[in-house]
Amino acid sequence: MLDELYGRVGEKAPQPRLSATRRALELMGDPHRSYPIVHITGTNGKTSTSRLIESILRAHGLRTGLFTSPDLGYLGQRIVVDGEPIAEDDLVAAWAETKPFLELADAQLAETGEPPLTFFEALTVLAYAVFADAPIDVGVIEVGMGGEWDSTNVADGQVAVFTPIDLDHTERLGRTVEEIARTKAGIIKPGRSVVTAAQQPGALAELERAAALSEADVSLEGRDFRVLARRPVVVPADGPVGTGGSGAASGGPGQVVDVQGRAGRYEGLFVPLLGAHQAQNTAVAIAAVETFLGGGAQPIAGDVLAEGLAGATSPGRLQVLGGGPLLVVDAAHNPHGVAAMAAGVTESFRLDHVVAVLAVLADKDAEGMIRAAADLVDEFVVTTAPSDRTTDPDELAALVVRIVGADRVVVEPDVARALAAARELAEAHADAAGPGDADPGDVPAQPGVLVFGSITLVARAIELVREHGWP
Repeated sequence: MLDELYGRVGEKAPQPRLSATRRALELMGDPHRSYPIVHITGTNGKTSTSRLIESILRAHGLRTGLFTSPDLGYLGQRIVVDGEPIAEDDLVAAWAETKPFLELADAQLAETGEPPLTFFEALTVLAYAVFADAPIDVGVIEVGMGGEWDSTNVADGQVAVFTPIDLDHTERLGRTVEEIARTKAGIIKPGRSVVTAAQQPGALAELERAAALSEADVSLEGRDFRVLARRPVVVPADGPVGTGGSGAASGGPGQVVDVQGRAGRYEGLFVPLLGAHQAQNTAVAIAAVETFLGGGAQPIAGDVLAEGLAGATSPGRLQVLGGGPLLVVDAAHNPHGVAAMAAGVTESFRLDHVVAVLAVLADKDAEGMIRAAADLVDEFVVTTAPSDRTTDPDELAALVVRIVGADRVVVEPDVARALAAARELAEAHADAAGPGDADPGDVPAQPGVLVFGSITLVARAIELVREHGWP
């Protein structure tokens, strides 16, 4: 039955409109207006920040709905109710209830010469309906692309949250950071609140202009809230393994952060996510929750915040899948994201040789990503992303060779064989290096494998490890 949903125009060709989604929801009685919403956009960090916000709100005792994209192999991962992805049977049942309204909307659109609802428009309608039926107390909604004309923007978000804005999807959102920020600022609603990470000056100017026009108050990282301190937990090369995210429990991989929020100061918070960018996402999430719950004037109870952060996961973001050699996947797919990934790997893992498994979609800045990773990665295994938009691996390899040299590049189009080749290269380095001379109690340096460049590649790597193990 879900084949009918997948058969709609895919996410690679979004329609810059709200009318179609709004029409379908009106036919259903506007389910998205039955609960308040925290709306999140940005270039990098959207999903992690959304998941942090949802986890804190759930720890506060609210029944939550979380809508994120894309998924890592199962569509139900995008629609989460009270911390649990929607089960396949429930997803099929929800689709059966939603489909007649979508078909009616399609017919009305056809009468005016408009194309039918796309996959993402239909999925947005489905998610909003699932949340209303649950029912939920609050929806945490991640934008699919951009903001102004993204289908999720039919909702009236009480808090508009912005993660760092940079260049991505330039063919649709704009060629400059300012143009992209202008599009993303479209989620700001009149008289509501804005919480934003630190931004480049041009992007911040666009957000502040849009907020002023909407008479929305703005809370800015570095001015109204900030990360005060952070201490990473270094991960040994043979684990621990986090199958649901970068970490799973206190004492596992992650970091301890101190945050000055809008309303309170919070110290010694364990966050099971890796990298300085995740500390920033944590501060943004705390400020967003403070804004939603108490207008930025009431601190979050310490035990609630500690529980919410410790229980947060972000699959595919510096996620450890196995050890011996260490296997890490990261969904970074633009230069800004790869730079954050590289910094996170450097501080969180003791690796003396990094083998990357790389695939990139054709509309992405492959050169920028390779340059951002070049100082970290010792060898590249270039492969194919499971997408019809993937860059030909030979073409991508030629680009990698031009940047880092031919002696550091291997081509293996099949993802499973690419992972095996990367493991062999890492193991060969370990055998050649011999035992380390680290002091007792230190985390010894070891080789590792890092998979990045495409979310679809990461999803496939996770699937392969789940099915066949590592090594």
